Amino acid sequence: MHKLFVVGLGPGGADGMTVRAQNVLRASDVIVGYTVYIDLVRADFPDKEFLSTPMRKEVDRVRLALETAAQGRTVALICSGDAGVYGMSGLCEELLPQYPGVELETVPGVSAVLSGAAILGAPLMHDFAVISLSDLLTPWEKIETRLLAAAEADFVICLYNPSSHKRHDYLQRACDLILRFASPETVCGIARNIGREGESTQVLTLEKLRDTEVDMFSTVFIGNSQTKNINGKMVTPRGYLYE
Repeated sequence: MHKLFVVGLGPGGADGMTVRAQNVLRASDVIVGYTVYIDLVRADFPDKEFLSTPMRKEVDRVRLALETAAQGRTVALICSGDAGVYGMSGLCEELLPQYPGVELETVPGVSAVLSGAAILGAPLMHDFAVISLSDLLTPWEKIETRLLAAAEADFVICLYNPSSHKRHDYLQRACDLILRFASPETVCGIARNIGREGESTQVLTLEKLRDTEVDMFSTVFIGNSQTKNINGKMVTPRGYLYE
């Protein structure tokens, strides 16, 4: 049985990977991934063969990985964060039946919702929702419905893909929707370049977040009605002090 691993790298380089992910990459013959992710690991695994595809070539990338594995080689298809959270695991499972000789295994990693929360403080100590603002594969109308539902239910909300050149105003639009149910003073946070050069955080109110510029390397956290700014950290109390 030929093997394809789908590996979550975590937020950045080797120090952000799980031990299992590092071991799988060491044991693989070929590492396949998006060009940017290949650049994150190339120096740590110099003896490997690397195959890459550019952005928006996800199907080609997965087929390349499956075809390479079908040739009898051990392949690692890498994703940032966790491979099963907006990653390649699902597409691999969908295409796997076309490659009956290949065995698939997902190796989890630390998603941006977790690594971003860690550097911001403790914003996810209670129930939360993760929503991507990218409408490439999901209609904006459905994203809007999910934002409103999460805001009305007073979830902490983590926003992936909050902005791009074509979607420069999507975070503002999302904030306007959430403001229908949340206070303008709601504590929010932005985690930028998590685990990479230029890592930074910002804690601010929902009102200020609405007019703050972010990019595709930013992960945005919008607190619930209990979230606090404690010494510059974003904290959602679990309730232990109030039992």
